Amino acid sequence: MPTPRTDLSAFATDLAARLPGAWTSTYHRHASYKDQFPTAEQLWDLGHIDHIVSQYVLTHDAVLHGPEDQRLYVSDRPLYSRQFVVAPLEPASDGIQPHHFAGVLEPNGIAVPNEPARAAFQVTRRVLPRYEQALHRVLRNAADEPEPPHRPAPPQVSQTLTLAYYSDGALGVPYESVPAEARLALYAHGFQYHPHQAAFLLPAAYGEDGRALRVQAVAQKLAAQGIGVNLRATPQGATAPPTTTARPSVPSPAGVPVTARHR
Repeated sequence: MPTPRTDLSAFATDLAARLPGAWTSTYHRHASYKDQFPTAEQLWDLGHIDHIVSQYVLTHDAVLHGPEDQRLYVSDRPLYSRQFVVAPLEPASDGIQPHHFAGVLEPNGIAVPNEPARAAFQVTRRVLPRYEQALHRVLRNAADEPEPPHRPAPPQVSQTLTLAYYSDGALGVPYESVPAEARLALYAHGFQYHPHQAAFLLPAAYGEDGRALRVQAVAQKLAAQGIGVNLRATPQGATAPPTTTARPSVPSPAGVPVTARHR
């Protein structure tokens, strides 16, 4: 049975010498618990190694530096004296930003035996292929999209239409608040003009989903005309006037049909 290995520095050096390509090892001893986090926070792992570094006091670690800015974190595996853990570290290249990791699976790390030759075989077979693939994708993302894909500001509008949800469930807008250019668009998408309320209202019979679709269609239509659309609730206690009978003889604003309702 192999003798338990406790010399992390020597193990990391021997492991680096057995990995493919040119690898070197840098050993760090921690004077206090907080000293383990500057490196551990760069772990590219969402598995048990991330759990280890967040739950245990680790008195030392080593970082292996390899080809193409590859870096591997090496430390003890608590409660397993014959094992160490090895995990990739996130790339530290200039220009790497959080959005470059979007959609890239963490390569994660593994536990390895304290025999450098066996450990190197497992790292080469199980860790490095995933690590290289993830690293190349992040670097490609950084080259293709160096800056975050922030949404552009909405275009400036010359006029604004504000639709309101009233506390009685009505959805609409007072006639006097409607730009002249927006009136026919409202009517075309189901809004009805109620002269005794002096308002355009969207019938509740459409249901919430139906009304939402019509409001969206109105917003898109008016946006093309340079008119912005806001949607808000009226202050607490404010209600739309009760619906009354609209007589056909009541004149309507120019170009706007009147909704006639009979008892």
